[in-house]
Amino acid sequence: MKRSFEITSFCSPNQAGVSLIELMVAVTIGAILIFGATQVYVDSRKTYETSEIVARLQETARYAIAVIEPDVRMSNYWGLVKGSGVIANQASASEAPGGGPDNCGINHARDLLTNLEGTNNSYSLSCDAYGAGAVESADTLTVRRAATTIAAATAGTLQICSTRMMGRLFSDGGPCTAAPAGQVNDLIVNTYYVDRDSVQQEDAPALRRWSLAAGPSFSSQEIIPGVEDMQIQFGIDTTGTSAIASRYVNPGSLPTGAQIVAVRIWILVRAENPEVGFIDGRVYEYGDRIGEKNGNCNTADLNATDAATCAYAPADSFRRLLVSRTIQIRNAIGT
Repeated sequence: MKRSFEITSFCSPNQAGVSLIELMVAVTIGAILIFGATQVYVDSRKTYETSEIVARLQETARYAIAVIEPDVRMSNYWGLVKGSGVIANQASASEAPGGGPDNCGINHARDLLTNLEGTNNSYSLSCDAYGAGAVESADTLTVRRAATTIAAATAGTLQICSTRMMGRLFSDGGPCTAAPAGQVNDLIVNTYYVDRDSVQQEDAPALRRWSLAAGPSFSSQEIIPGVEDMQIQFGIDTTGTSAIASRYVNPGSLPTGAQIVAVRIWILVRAENPEVGFIDGRVYEYGDRIGEKNGNCNTADLNATDAATCAYAPADSFRRLLVSRTIQIRNAIGT
């Protein structure tokens, strides 16, 4: 007995394939969606990279200020004694060498009467700056003070022996038992400057300092790379009695008898690497870099011979951040 099987088709007699036009429309829509998603990803990635660069610039600026600010704030602190005028064995830059260290300048460490000083648009220390040298038109800032912690008398270290009435500078290890007998604090002397090279990379600027060390001598330290410029101004009390700044002046322009009661500092921070598709078209005016007040001059090179006091217009692919801080000095009154 034979059995027959009937194959039944489930396809609708009215069903047809996709036309070429429909296929092209579908492909076009798909391509548009893929392109849009890719563009969103690229834009998000670019935004993330920009945010990351800005965050690192802010971090660099915060760290640089965090190092300088407490040092400046405590300038003119000399241990138990009020004012450096009664500290023996100090010597000014105009006097004969007072026993060193002099590798950064005669009596650079011992000029205690000048607790704060700076150079305007120049680097004038006799100790050579790191690598290719200091940024020509950046300012420098020197802070002199006693350390805030009590130390043991140590040979080869410049220290201050102080009482409530007087003090003396010594480096022979003491003891601090005669003329006067009192407290021992290490002497702190830091000179901040901007260098053209960092330890990590040539042609990458960095904030550096010369610091008084054992020996005694001055040693070079890199604080943080990425700092391209530093400008400072001193807030002065012309009466020497109020500890209130009546005006701000550039280093080297202090009126006779004026007391420095504050320091205003500008830090310009530059990204580590150039950014593709970005041009820094800003004109930076800060400190005494005021182009309008100086013949409307702009400079694209901070190391150019005519860069001092000109506004900075880099026009390159590095992203930058300019920050400013005014630091009040706790021990402003008293010499």
